[in-house]
Amino acid sequence: MLKTLDLALKVIKMFTKQKPEWGGRELANELGMDHAKIYRILETFEANNFISKDPVTKKYTLGFAVLELGMIKYEGLNVKQLVSPVLEKLSDQTGESTFLTSLYKNEGVTLEAIEPENKVKYSVTVGSRAPLYVGASYRSILAYMPEDFIKYYLETEELKRYTDKTMTIPSQIASELELIRKQGWAISKGEFTPDIIAIAVPLFDSIKGVIGSVTVAGPAYRMTDERIKEYLPILQATRDELTEIIDKYQLKLQI
Repeated sequence: MLKTLDLALKVIKMFTKQKPEWGGRELANELGMDHAKIYRILETFEANNFISKDPVTKKYTLGFAVLELGMIKYEGLNVKQLVSPVLEKLSDQTGESTFLTSLYKNEGVTLEAIEPENKVKYSVTVGSRAPLYVGASYRSILAYMPEDFIKYYLETEELKRYTDKTMTIPSQIASELELIRKQGWAISKGEFTPDIIAIAVPLFDSIKGVIGSVTVAGPAYRMTDERIKEYLPILQATRDELTEIIDKYQLKLQI
């Protein structure tokens, strides 16, 4: 393994949705690395437009080269062309945000999202990631992973609290996963984003392995129990339609 390249990749992977901006010394301290070495890596990335430096704050953010590569990868998936019309129909039928989530290692990644025209809505960013234990979109995936994976995940994953409603007790999450498998769908109430309720169903490939999920999410005052009961069969029909598209076009949701 090339140590310098490995370190450089670790540096650029530190720029996440939760922490999109870093100071040079701050980043070096976080990684426990020599400041001079980190600055040389940052300067190289900056020279190639992979990282941008704010002239006032002197802090670094991801550059346009990363966006260009990301768009090439995303467009190559053919997700937007094939999936957007189905999610748009689901959003029209429910009046809420809808999105498709893919499994990537031990995280869920938003591959496509549709927002309604309501003034108050739940916005989802394409490309955003979240751990599999938080929220309906992600737990509906985790519930159908192999038992060994689930056990190891709950034992080793840092179960961080995002809101006061986030589940962080492994036994509680395990019970919730069992319920998801029993009923075939997941629900979350303000676990990842306050005052947002989401319902989700898993997506499977042709050999019944879980590959992602499809979700309806909106403000709690609109996502009442009555509406959730109304939306569930629509969501399940959307899942079936997406499954047909995935099988027909051999669409690979995994990144």
